Amino acid sequence: MADVNIHSLKALAIFKTLFEAGTASQAARTLGITQSGVSRSLAQLEENLGIQLFLREKNRLVATPEARELYDEILRLMGNIEELRHSVLALKEFGTSRLRIAAVPGLSFGFVPRLVAALLEENRQFSVSLDMMSSHEVQLAVESSHADIGFVTLPITSRVLRVEPWFTTEAVCLVPEQHPLAEQERVDVQDLRDQHLVISNQPSISTNPLLELTGQHGVQIAGKTEANIGTITALVANHVGITVINPVTAQDQLASRDGVVMRPFSPAMAFSFGLVFRDDWKQARILDFLRERGRALLDSYGESMT
Repeated sequence: MADVNIHSLKALAIFKTLFEAGTASQAARTLGITQSGVSRSLAQLEENLGIQLFLREKNRLVATPEARELYDEILRLMGNIEELRHSVLALKEFGTSRLRIAAVPGLSFGFVPRLVAALLEENRQFSVSLDMMSSHEVQLAVESSHADIGFVTLPITSRVLRVEPWFTTEAVCLVPEQHPLAEQERVDVQDLRDQHLVISNQPSISTNPLLELTGQHGVQIAGKTEANIGTITALVANHVGITVINPVTAQDQLASRDGVVMRPFSPAMAFSFGLVFRDDWKQARILDFLRERGRALLDSYGESMT
């Protein structure tokens, strides 16, 4: 049986150079050793592995098919070693080399991806997965260890998770720039009378806070279009209706070409978001990194964050 140890690993490195160089003399010059040292290492490797790697033809070395396969395996091994090196660097810096994130849709279109980008700027070999799901599903994913951390809509209650509030923001109204309400500095709930609303398609329509608010104030709307939160701003831009949404999601999705304006909305509708993680993650250094970058990122959204 082939004995792979520190000496044979050195011989494998010499073999790799020899395979790439084509001649023992060139391999010796590349490695800074003697040509006889290259030949001796090759002979020892062939004996150890029980495989003939080169045919000797008139002072030439001709690689065998076994040599090609061994060379490919060495390349894969070197790739794994390089990946391991980066993982060790990530472990030293962040306390982990991978991060599985679950996040609510409202933060998944820009805020959380920008945090991921900041993390990868520190270490491009860091392994990250990001799943978008409802707040309840985020909670279950972190509780069951299918995710390491989660960004949720607050409040939540969990007996097994640490819940860390991050920020609270007040809803804004989005209207097409040619809409009459775009001329107002602020949109009031009474201004929604006879308007067509674009709202999130919640599992239960009765839980939609905007519809609850219009109902409480006796405001009769013209109709509603229910949609995934990722399409709401596009629907407003295409004059389907108007919406009331948290400003983080709105800013993450809107572009200047969309022709949509953002106006303060009253009465205030608060949206709170937070981070959840299991107790065994409380000392993870990566959390400090995310908190620091998260605070800086929130500053870019303006004064609506608290």
